[in-house]
Amino acid sequence: MKLKYIFSLIVFTVLSTKAEKPIYLDLNQPLEDRVEDALSRMTLKEKVNIIHAQSKFCSPGVQRLGIPELWTTDGPHGIRPEVLWDEWEQACWSNDSCVAFPALTCLAATWNPEMSALYGKSIGEEARYRKKSVILGPGVNIYRTPLNGRNFEYMGEDPYLAGEMVVPYIKGVQSNGVAACVKHYALNNQELNRHTTNVIVDDRTLYEIYLPAFKKAVIDGGAWSIMGAYNYYKDQHLCHNQYMLNDILKGEWGFDGAVISDWGGTHNTEEAITNGLDLEFGSWTNGLSNGRSNAYDNYYLADPYLKLIKEGKIGTKELDDKVRRVLRLIFRTEMNPCRPYGSLCSDEHYAAARKIAGEGIVLLKNKGNVLPIRSSMPTRILVVGENALKMMTVGGGSSSLKVQREISPLEGIRNCAGNNCEVRFVRGYVGDVTGEYNGVTTGQNLKDDRSPSELIAEAVREAKGVDYVIFVGGLNKSQHQDCEDSDRAGLELPYAQDDVIEALADANKNLIVVNISGNAVAMPWVKKVPAIVQAWFIGSEAGNAIADVIFGNVNPSGKLPFTFPVKLTDVAAHAVGEYPGLKRVNEDIWDEQYGEGILVGYRWHDTKNISPLFAFGHGLSYTTFAFGKIKSNRNAISGDEKVTFTVPVTNTGDVAGAEVVQLYISDPKCSVMRPAKELKGFAKVFLQPGETKEVSLEIGKDDLSYFDAGKHEWVVEPGEFKALVGSASDNIKSFATFKYN
Repeated sequence: MKLKYIFSLIVFTVLSTKAEKPIYLDLNQPLEDRVEDALSRMTLKEKVNIIHAQSKFCSPGVQRLGIPELWTTDGPHGIRPEVLWDEWEQACWSNDSCVAFPALTCLAATWNPEMSALYGKSIGEEARYRKKSVILGPGVNIYRTPLNGRNFEYMGEDPYLAGEMVVPYIKGVQSNGVAACVKHYALNNQELNRHTTNVIVDDRTLYEIYLPAFKKAVIDGGAWSIMGAYNYYKDQHLCHNQYMLNDILKGEWGFDGAVISDWGGTHNTEEAITNGLDLEFGSWTNGLSNGRSNAYDNYYLADPYLKLIKEGKIGTKELDDKVRRVLRLIFRTEMNPCRPYGSLCSDEHYAAARKIAGEGIVLLKNKGNVLPIRSSMPTRILVVGENALKMMTVGGGSSSLKVQREISPLEGIRNCAGNNCEVRFVRGYVGDVTGEYNGVTTGQNLKDDRSPSELIAEAVREAKGVDYVIFVGGLNKSQHQDCEDSDRAGLELPYAQDDVIEALADANKNLIVVNISGNAVAMPWVKKVPAIVQAWFIGSEAGNAIADVIFGNVNPSGKLPFTFPVKLTDVAAHAVGEYPGLKRVNEDIWDEQYGEGILVGYRWHDTKNISPLFAFGHGLSYTTFAFGKIKSNRNAISGDEKVTFTVPVTNTGDVAGAEVVQLYISDPKCSVMRPAKELKGFAKVFLQPGETKEVSLEIGKDDLSYFDAGKHEWVVEPGEFKALVGSASDNIKSFATFKYN
């Protein structure tokens, strides 16, 4: 009798378990059914727990239901080293080094979506191997001012270029079962007063300049998460903003992913509940300022939220929506058993980093064909400048990395120079000799107590006896340079580098300036220097990639993703905007009017006829290209019809190379002000010497439209338009007219 009872109990248990098998574990079920099933099984406490952090970079799942934790990691250029559970200090793991990929300014400078796809796939594999659920990147905030300390993390000044480049990155990352978290949504265009700036911008500017790349990331890229920004818009914090998150992101765009707060970007429980925030991360007691440790239950979307529900002051409609979004994120990542395993610090990743860097480096000037240096000939080279040896992967804020290796420019030049070249180094200037961020140290001792005059005298003396001088300078990742949480003080180079460059130009006619930065810099010596290379912050393979270009192993094909102005007052944000904002009386809020409206970057320069130092889209090659006449397949379109423009491009030089064909649209007669031209298409074409290829680019109604704020819709006015094709915004080769009826 006893055995019969036990057998019956076993059978009943098995049948019951089978009958109650959670749908959310069944991959054959539609995602939304799985989400609803999991939601229905969660307690109120579990629902609240899942929408806020439990550590610096982790949010809890639901252990009772087998729903795993969600692990985030800083990007977007590499996978951040591990920190302690509740502190920023290093966890001191021995296996959390990574490959540092080029900064996103460099990626944008490739003007090649294939490089973006390679980048996303590679960094996604590193994140997956490190068991991360979400990469906190990429960033697509618009380059509005060259003083923004975080511009190096973004994709330039043009919304079309940023949108086209962000989509392959997202798809590449998410192909690994790792979510991209596109940031910082939105209007986060400076680091100065980033927590207290209230952006005042008209709707047309918002929709035409600052939103398109985010929209593209959501609709075409299918981003699984979005990070809110620190600043205000319409007097609401952007991590819980009714207009930006509910009305636009989730309403107009139909975003079904999770909105994640920036660390400490949440400030109010009621607003966080109703204004679109889904998942709260931060630090210490209130998510931002120093306070009690392990205080995650005190977060705005934690116990304070639970208390309001239990007291009957608020319902659970918003809570269920937040939980659904977080569950989708978990099911797409941690509970996706089909995702690959990933890989870390592989040869393929180093090769990808080097390839992307080489294709993104921009040759700004090459008078007299000083470059490339032919290493096959006996050559004496002097390398000057702190940035030739300073590690750039450590510092800069949350994008700081712990790398397995970083090749310095000096090391790369020596590697590529060969036995025929003698390479010497002198300091030239002393900048930031420190090398530590958040517990990661470079191990470099850059201390040098000599005076600036002594350093310059040494550099000049050595420069007179060599064939080439390569000055490697620019900015670094220190505060008030290219760094999170601070803006630059001015456009000029720091550490009196201009004096060094001027002296070297007088000492040697074959001077090559390699500028390492994520921002435009002033170049008062530009006419004295024959060759200038924009090298960005390009990660683990920096030195090798720079040397590849200098010695001609790679023919440069990068194009500037933003304008280099001659002076700061040539920038619209400083000429007519209110950077850095006006402080309110008796309030710690800075109102900043974007007075330039849609005239950002080249739109301002071209419309106002202001000559840039180097134009948007500018970049030279070691070969030459000829553009034929642009032709179209029709002279007029209407409705949703499209017109295709074709232009032949020929490599007229003697080495293989790549050119970027850029298509701009101009609306000469319109009832509203429009820029002189706007980028609406581009294609990178690789050509052998003497080879010609036809490049075709398609234009439709969306490319001709402007945003009518009064109607709150995109409008295209019938009339004549111009299609302009060229190699930079200031170098138009041919144009054609067509009509929209």
